[in-house]
Amino acid sequence: MESYFVVYSAISVAIIYAITKHLLNRIRNLPPSPALSLPIVGHLYLFKKPLHRSLAKISDRYGPIVYLRFGSRAVILVSSPSAIEECLTKQNDVAFANRPRLLGGKYSGYNHTSLVWAPYGEHWRNQRRIASAEILSSHRLQLLSEVRADEVCALVRRLLKLSTESEDQVVEMKSAIFGVTMNNMMRMISGKRCYGGDEEDKEARRFQETVEQSSRMGGATNLGDFLPILRWLGVVGSEDKLKKLKEKKDEFVQGLIDEHRRMDKEGSLSDGKKAAMIDVLLSMQKQDPDYYTDEMIKSFLLSLFSAGTDTTVGTIEWALSLLLSHPNALNKAQCEIDERVGHDRLLEESDNLPYLRCIINESLRMYPVAPLAVPHESWSDCNVRGHFVPRGTMMLYNIWAVHNDPKIWESPRQFKPERFAGLEGNRVGFKFLPFGVGRRSCPGEGLATRLLGLTLGSLIQCFEWSSVCREALDMREGGGISLVKLEPLQAKCSPRPSMKNLLSQI
Repeated sequence: MESYFVVYSAISVAIIYAITKHLLNRIRNLPPSPALSLPIVGHLYLFKKPLHRSLAKISDRYGPIVYLRFGSRAVILVSSPSAIEECLTKQNDVAFANRPRLLGGKYSGYNHTSLVWAPYGEHWRNQRRIASAEILSSHRLQLLSEVRADEVCALVRRLLKLSTESEDQVVEMKSAIFGVTMNNMMRMISGKRCYGGDEEDKEARRFQETVEQSSRMGGATNLGDFLPILRWLGVVGSEDKLKKLKEKKDEFVQGLIDEHRRMDKEGSLSDGKKAAMIDVLLSMQKQDPDYYTDEMIKSFLLSLFSAGTDTTVGTIEWALSLLLSHPNALNKAQCEIDERVGHDRLLEESDNLPYLRCIINESLRMYPVAPLAVPHESWSDCNVRGHFVPRGTMMLYNIWAVHNDPKIWESPRQFKPERFAGLEGNRVGFKFLPFGVGRRSCPGEGLATRLLGLTLGSLIQCFEWSSVCREALDMREGGGISLVKLEPLQAKCSPRPSMKNLLSQI
């Protein structure tokens, strides 16, 4: 009898708590919210993986702006173009320019000082200026175009060698493409390649694994950020993993800095390495050592590594998977390249290939790199669509939900590159946000679009592609801050007959 009384009392308390919270939310004019917010966990009981799809279902039910409790944290979920525009580019752009203090920012973001995780203020503005004006400017990207072309050409040679060794050779595309992105970033950052040769491959693959693990554990996916009771009880598994990953990445980049500094003292830096990002930052360190510390330089470089490797790999892998599932689109892309580029040279970044751009945009629409973007936080009270949002509220905007909303896009889960015909990505408005929007949008968009077009276009130009199995490709999504395929793409490739003469000479 006593056990029934305890259960009844617990249920009664939970119901009273939920009703009270709901009424208080209405009195405060907070955004709509699921009625049942449980003690301690809040609305976390509603979530399933992948999180972006689970949150999209909540938005479908409660509207484009929803108030949620992620355990101890207040969160607003925004999932319509107009609401996102209001939060990040109109009257609330400064109010939501801050970042929440999460475990990802503590470890991956060097105690919330990195470009991605730094709070809005002078330090962040300075880092953003360095990224936009010094490191990722159009001028510098143009100067480094030969590096990207060289690395893509190396990928073509590698695939050509594999295809000639065996007609049934299966290529694990994620690792193959990672070599391009890793070497590109390494040469931009330190002036040397990292992928190539057995020993160097081991080093690169260790870093690849670290980046992938960080992507899975970053963002707003760590329960310890929302349930402090787990830390009080000593349940800190994810925090320990983040700390170890941070140490591995720190050691990798510190080694690059030490090597570059030693070569500078010895006077053995080549002209190419003198133009590397590390040299730019170390030159700044000589002028202002108190600000440009090794830790600041490491956090900056790791932000570039993370943003410039795994995300690009994921997008190309999704795009190739979609093309293998839609051979007509693959054939159309090859015909466009044959007509505009021909068979006497390899594709270049400057080539105008509208349909290829449509394929990339459609892939980014269906499978955006960061489906929930990096969380924002309000640093002052504000109003969104007539609702009150208190200071310190975490804000998530669901890019995946906007990109896959049938009210915005016709048949959103169908691969239709033609829907982007005649449109540039930044002219589609707030219904297409693959690189985010507002003050804290991705500063590496220019680099990403160049490398995506060159890499995917070259793979389409040079090879015929086929799936390993006859069944439909596995298009399930993995979890984490980056939207990656749950099962890596494996495919077969063979040189296109029309390209064999040119490929024999590279």
